[in-house]
Amino acid sequence: MDTLPQLDTIAFETPAPHVLVARLNRPEVSNALNTQMGRDLLTLWTQLTAEPGDTRCVIFTGTGGRAFCGGGDLKERNGMTDAQWIAQHEIFERAYWAQMDCPIPIIAAVNGHAYAGGLEMVLASDFAYGQHGTRFALTEVTIGIMPGAGGTMTLPRTVGERRAKEIILTGRPFTAEQALEWGILNALHPAEALFDAALETARTIAGNAPLSVRQAKKSIHFGMQMDLRTGLRFEVEAYNRLVPTEDRREGIASFNEKRRPVFKGR
Repeated sequence: MDTLPQLDTIAFETPAPHVLVARLNRPEVSNALNTQMGRDLLTLWTQLTAEPGDTRCVIFTGTGGRAFCGGGDLKERNGMTDAQWIAQHEIFERAYWAQMDCPIPIIAAVNGHAYAGGLEMVLASDFAYGQHGTRFALTEVTIGIMPGAGGTMTLPRTVGERRAKEIILTGRPFTAEQALEWGILNALHPAEALFDAALETARTIAGNAPLSVRQAKKSIHFGMQMDLRTGLRFEVEAYNRLVPTEDRREGIASFNEKRRPVFKGR
């Protein structure tokens, strides 16, 4: 984004060209998801979709180092009427859906525990790196609800139906090593190396042709929801949109001229 929004519960950094870091910023309560954070996340992902500016990759992480996100803010929810609960959850739903639909690649750098809605945010990212010593869980059934921000859809698509049922129906926490083994995490790093590893990957993505990256992400994301033949047709349509772009011509020219390409996103 060319102009970063001023959000109460999310802090921003731009550590490298075209890379945006978005940090959940309520460390005093384990970055718990309250109504304002839901509104802020909806604003963030909506703006990145509509007006990404020069942002080509997002690192999504937490502040404080103890928790990525501990889930919903149950103190705020204590005493809510049914109508207030449902209205709040509508905000959360739209924020998570906006995250999943965001065309910009999102890397979750899980720098602390990710429970309930926190794990659902990890699953709504394109992929995730974690650190040793962290724990994960979808704990909703232990307090009388169920995952409602994508968890029952995204987790089985990541770890398989039978593993997802065990995780969700027991509500038991699992380790970062298990998260890596089951495909929730792409890589596991020491705490002091996590951010640098995410940043290195983000720099690589941001250095590629941004229209190509966005079309490839779209093809994977939506193609996974189609049968193979329909997905192949969708892929070709996404591919053909890149043929008349300046970046496609720049990529071929730079290869033949033996220089680094300068992609402009057009």
